[in-house]
Amino acid sequence: MAETRQTEKQDEPATEPTAKEWFVLRVQSNREERVRTGLVNALELEGIRDRVPTVMVPTESVTEMRGGKRQVVERKLFPGYVIVQIEVDEHGHIPDDLWQLIRETSGVGDFIGSERPWPMQEEEVNRILGQTEEIEAEAPKLDIDLNEGEMVRIKEGPFKNVEGYVEEINPTSGKVKVVINIFGRSTPVELEYWQVQSL
Repeated sequence: MAETRQTEKQDEPATEPTAKEWFVLRVQSNREERVRTGLVNALELEGIRDRVPTVMVPTESVTEMRGGKRQVVERKLFPGYVIVQIEVDEHGHIPDDLWQLIRETSGVGDFIGSERPWPMQEEEVNRILGQTEEIEAEAPKLDIDLNEGEMVRIKEGPFKNVEGYVEEINPTSGKVKVVINIFGRSTPVELEYWQVQSL
C-alpha cells in the first residue's frame, strides 16, 4: 500500500500542469534582442528556463534599397517591447522569484500593467503569434516610404520629371501606380517604387 501511495504522490505534479500566461515587457529601444538574450541566459543560469518557455521579439522581413541594392532586413513589429510567456501562480500572478529575475535583467523597464502586470488577452496573443507565422510564410515586403494620395515626381523612364499622385502601392512586388496628366487626361502608370520621389 505504501508503494502505491508513493507512486500517486510522484504522479500528482504531472496531472496539474502549471499555468502560463503571456505578458509584455517594456525594454530599452533598439536593445530588444540584447534584452531577450540576456533574459534567456539568466533563466538558463538559474535552471528555470522551463518556467519562462518563450521570450520573443516579433519581427517581419522587409526589403529596403541600400546603396542602390535591395536588401532583406528584419524590422521589429513592436519596437521597445518583448513578449514573454511566464509561469503564474494559482492567482494568476508572476511568482516573486521570476518577477525579480526578469526586472533585474539589464535593459528591462517594467511590465505593461499597474502594480501587478496583467496578462495579454488570448486573442491578442493569437493575433501576434498568427501575424508572425503569416509574415514568415509570406515573401518579404518592401519598405516603401510613400502614401496613397501623395504627390510624387517620376525620376526615371519615359515620364521623367512628370508629377502625379500615388493611387496604389504594392509592397510585395514593389510596384507603385501613379496617376499623371498626359494630353489633358488622367492616366495611371505602373512604376517601380524607386522610380518616384516625394515632392
